[in-house]
Amino acid sequence: MAIARPIRMLGAACILITLFLVFQINKGTPGIIPSTQGPSVPYEGMNRKDEPLLDPTGEPEGHLWRADGNDYAPDSEKSARTNAALISLVRNEELHELIPTMKDLERTWNSKFNYPWIFFNDKPFTEEFKRQTQAVTKAKCQYEIVPKEHWDMPEWINMDIFRESAEMLKEQNIQYSDKLSYHQMCRWNSGMFYKHPALKDYRYYWRVEPKVKFFCDVDYDVFRFMEDRNMTYGFTINLFDAPQTISTLWPETKKFLAVNPSYVHENNMMDWLTDDKLRPEHTEAANGYSTCHFWSNFEIGDLTFFRSQQYEDYFNHLDRAGGFFYERWGDAPVHSIALGLFADKSKVHWFRDIGYNHIPYLNCPNSPKCHGCTPGKFYAGEPWLAKEDCRPNYFKFVGTH
Repeated sequence: MAIARPIRMLGAACILITLFLVFQINKGTPGIIPSTQGPSVPYEGMNRKDEPLLDPTGEPEGHLWRADGNDYAPDSEKSARTNAALISLVRNEELHELIPTMKDLERTWNSKFNYPWIFFNDKPFTEEFKRQTQAVTKAKCQYEIVPKEHWDMPEWINMDIFRESAEMLKEQNIQYSDKLSYHQMCRWNSGMFYKHPALKDYRYYWRVEPKVKFFCDVDYDVFRFMEDRNMTYGFTINLFDAPQTISTLWPETKKFLAVNPSYVHENNMMDWLTDDKLRPEHTEAANGYSTCHFWSNFEIGDLTFFRSQQYEDYFNHLDRAGGFFYERWGDAPVHSIALGLFADKSKVHWFRDIGYNHIPYLNCPNSPKCHGCTPGKFYAGEPWLAKEDCRPNYFKFVGTH
């Protein structure tokens, strides 16, 4: 029998009130470093004189693996490639948006190194999708189905409460809040992708999404760069998130850390995660989390981190809390909080030399290797987008490495 709408709304409201009370109780959780910074003038974005991408940008320092002098032939059994792949969660109907992205990345980088592409979908790929994607690259392409048990809504999620919560977020103009598939995607990218059998023998991945652009020629093997320096994660864009979508994410994180304080790395990024000065209204609305995160539509990562006990336990705690469905927790803040807490911040790398665009934000270096973007330009669109740039905090607390 269907539950009456007033009762469903009451149920959703009760859950939100309970989560708020849990946050209040856990405000003083041991192990969390409170911010002592007070309010500041409203943040309007990075000052242009502080923009590091206006300075000439070159390749990273140290030894770099190049196609010249090393065997990167597509079918070579003695290839210089390490165990890494380009991965993309994509639907058949996004093919026309994916092809230009693939062409960009092949032209600027992968045509030199021929790393395999692995495509994931919750539905079987069409033959047309396979034909057109394989035609773009000399590298091997692999087409995988996401297991049903990794994609479906977990049994402990109440569908009625999901609908009511999604409606509340929709009324606040939160994008995709009522699209179940978006919530499923965020959950899969947060805690399921690295469990797929197709990735079991891989250590590194480069996530690629449709409708993104790459502007700069990259002449070194980025996966070998990660491996040689034992890097955990690489990003290009650093943003603030919408606090309405993650209001209980940090309280749940604090609950987890209260039970697992030893999981926090001594060289963590806690200050970046909890700053309340740059955008204090965000930190307040997100109950202690600055909402700063790496924009995960671009990420180059070490799967060893995501397969660690720390990350697995953290994801399972969040999954049981239900926020992937009752709110709109994205994989970007989940990855970023986990990295900020459990990883060595010296092992997180800003790929400042990789020109990148996912509408409306950009990472555009000042380099002769880059074409088609304006150096130092962070956004394309309305001026208010400037204040979504969280790089000033990252540079302040972590650095520009």
